[in-house]
Amino acid sequence: MYVVGFPPVVDDRARVLVLGSMPGVRSLDADQYYAHPRNAFWPIMGEIFGFDAQTAYAVRIKALQAAGVALWDVVARCDRPGSLDAAIVRASIVANDIGGLLTQYPSIDHVVFNGGAAASLYARHLRPALSAESGVRYTALPSTSPAHAAMTPAAKAVVWQAALTATGSP
Repeated sequence: MYVVGFPPVVDDRARVLVLGSMPGVRSLDADQYYAHPRNAFWPIMGEIFGFDAQTAYAVRIKALQAAGVALWDVVARCDRPGSLDAAIVRASIVANDIGGLLTQYPSIDHVVFNGGAAASLYARHLRPALSAESGVRYTALPSTSPAHAAMTPAAKAVVWQAALTATGSP
């Protein structure tokens, strides 16, 4: 199945860019980042930034933006049956213009990857072309997806909090 991701959620306050791989089926159906009810992203962000993870999507987005956090995905479009990153047909990947986003928003100085797949896809499809960028730090964090069951949501929250606190975001 051919899938197309979302535009970035970003404004001039952004200091941190959270990159996922490609939204899952539930997120695409809801037209919202991290819409799967068992995805720990919103509960973790709510805990870190002090908002209710169950509040309206637009309110959560505004809370992230106020905290200097932007959202996007490495992959703009691809063939992928289902929601798993492992099901992405590698030859079909078209990457987002993350270099262009970083140029347009020079205040972003930290890119965090929501999971190893996002970091790997970025390294394979974008990092060589963006080697000239300066001052941007990269951190791979554990995936908030329920498919990444090797860590509890509480353990993931500790790692995410430490990374985002180090950026001065909260």
